[in-house]
Amino acid sequence: MTERATPFYCPYCAEEDLRPAEEPHGAWECRGCTRVFSVKFAGMAVRS
Repeated sequence: MTERATPFYCPYCAEEDLRPAEEPHGAWECRGCTRVFSVKFAGMAVRS
């Protein structure tokens, strides 16, 4: 799977102007606060 999930806003400043970053792979660049971040799927929670 090569598609990335698109975040709707920056987790640091809530800006919505995000662009895919070149490095690291799968990262996003926020044009508002200039941070580069990635979102990682950790797994599913098991509920009893």
